[in-house]
Amino acid sequence: MPEPPGSHPGWPARLGPLRVRDHEVRLRPVRLRDGGEWARIRLRDEAYLRPWEPTTHGGWARRNSAVEWPGRWYLLRAAARRGLSLPFAIVVDGALAGHVMVGNIVREPLLSAYVGYWCDSRFARRGITTAAVAMVLDHCFGPVRLHRVEATVRPENAASIAVLCKLGFRREGLLLRYLDVDGGWRDHYAYALTAEERPVGGFAAKLIRDGRASRV
Repeated sequence: MPEPPGSHPGWPARLGPLRVRDHEVRLRPVRLRDGGEWARIRLRDEAYLRPWEPTTHGGWARRNSAVEWPGRWYLLRAAARRGLSLPFAIVVDGALAGHVMVGNIVREPLLSAYVGYWCDSRFARRGITTAAVAMVLDHCFGPVRLHRVEATVRPENAASIAVLCKLGFRREGLLLRYLDVDGGWRDHYAYALTAEERPVGGFAAKLIRDGRASRV
């Protein structure tokens, strides 16, 4: 059935927790008071994050300073209220550790969106991001009632590709000079999933069956 005008099923929401390597992973909406910790992580992790993110005109330090966060948060909250996005904070052991963004949500007839993510370098290669994206996918194909979720990633970004592959994303092609990232127009692989490809019990359940996570 078509959604009523202005509706946004599945938002706001809190997801999880899952336990991954002795860490408790939860998701919640981003908050205004996240600004200080958001800036601290982003400024410290510039070398880790910048090669994979859209070019920051004005410089990384300015665009990721605490004073920039209120404006970004306001735009994220406004888009979420309009049904255009799901801006989740990744919370590990009670502290902010990154974001998972579901954006460009289109309702009928497409019922599609994209997913993007980043995480504190201290939690790299620990399965934190994979668990966070798994919970978001279950939410997208469940309460949010989407049919298709897409992701794009630079071919050089092996860590991000590994997250997508663990969750069953299909590579659909190569997008030439797709996005201005780190000062240049970069090729990106296009990945996607549809609701028909959701594993039995969901993506979080598959991680648990594979021994990558457990319920808290």
